[in-house]
Amino acid sequence: MLEFQYQMKVFYKDVDQMGIVYYSRYLEYFEAARTEMLSSIGLDYDKVEEKGAMLPVIEAHVEYKKGAVFGQNITIHTSIISRPKVRMKFNYKITPTDSDDVLVSGYTTHAFTNVDGKPIKAPLYIRNLLKNHID
Repeated sequence: MLEFQYQMKVFYKDVDQMGIVYYSRYLEYFEAARTEMLSSIGLDYDKVEEKGAMLPVIEAHVEYKKGAVFGQNITIHTSIISRPKVRMKFNYKITPTDSDDVLVSGYTTHAFTNVDGKPIKAPLYIRNLLKNHID
C-alpha cells in the first residue's frame, strides 16, 4: 500500500455561513492530496499527460462524519491499496492534524485513457513505478 499525508489549513473561502467546510470542497482537498502524493513518487500529472495518458475521475464518493471548520489544521491521508490495471483507486481520510478523529472519508476512481478519451491499460512506466511502492 502506498500512503501519503498532506496537511493544510481550512481557509475562509472554503467554508459556508456556519463556518463549516462546504461539502464540495472536500473533493478539491482530495485532489490536492492526490496530486502531491503522485508528485512525491515522481509521477507528476503533466508528465503523465506529455506521455499520452490521462487519468479522468470516473467515480467519486464522500462520507461526511463531522465538518472541518474555518482555521482548523487538517491532514488528508491518501492511499493506493492495489496496483492499477485500467483504473486506479485513491482512498482518502481527513482528520484534524492533532487527532485521529475522522471528519471525512472517501475515494476517487480514475480510468487510464489516451488523449482521445479511449480506455487504455495503465502505462508500463506507471505500473513499474507503483510496483516499487505497492506489494
